[in-house]
Amino acid sequence: MRDRPLRKEEKRMKIRIPLLLGTAGLMAVTACAPTDPYGDTSGGGVGGLNRAQTGALPGAAIGGILGATRDSDKNNQGRDAARGAILGAAIGGIGGAILDRQQKSLQQSLNNPNISVVNNGSNISVTMPESTLFATDSAAVGEQGQNDLYTIARNLQQYPDSNIQVVGHTDSTGSAAYNQDLSERRARSVAGILMAGGVSQSRISTYGRGASQPVASNDTVAGRAQNRRVQIVIVPTR
Repeated sequence: MRDRPLRKEEKRMKIRIPLLLGTAGLMAVTACAPTDPYGDTSGGGVGGLNRAQTGALPGAAIGGILGATRDSDKNNQGRDAARGAILGAAIGGIGGAILDRQQKSLQQSLNNPNISVVNNGSNISVTMPESTLFATDSAAVGEQGQNDLYTIARNLQQYPDSNIQVVGHTDSTGSAAYNQDLSERRARSVAGILMAGGVSQSRISTYGRGASQPVASNDTVAGRAQNRRVQIVIVPTR
């Protein structure tokens, strides 16, 4: 006996069920995570979660949805959605835990309070101000900056499963063309030292943003100093 064709409402339900099951997996993982009653997010997580827990949340949701939709036996959709959520949470949690460890390792090894190391959940951003790296209007990295970059290069070799984006920024002083060129040259200089420190060239991309992405007002001396920076963005590849 042939199965009758599914009506439109039944098709909608087949789509809704996996979505609901994936959401349930997401809620289950969230419920297992400890919360901070003071709302402290200094550990870099979201809403008091560390990066391992933050990574587990989308992994659980996606795993639950895929686990349900890939099963041809609709009677087992709930079981497979749960399995998918658990597997997805585990994979996402592992990625988040690696970022946690790498961030802490970088912070401990860099003996420079002016360098910011921020775990954004999907990447780590290392922000180095001009004062750490360059003289005014120069793209030649100074001795202290070189030492810090070699420290970062050692960390990147310890955590090889990532790509690195080196992004140069300037303040708005001078022409846009000059600032664009300076930001590009500075990014290339930083990348060159990372490669000299053993990081594979295939992992590194360089970009210059000129004055187009300020993080502070260019109307003040302090603001312009914050805008003159190089960011090293570490993006996991798995």
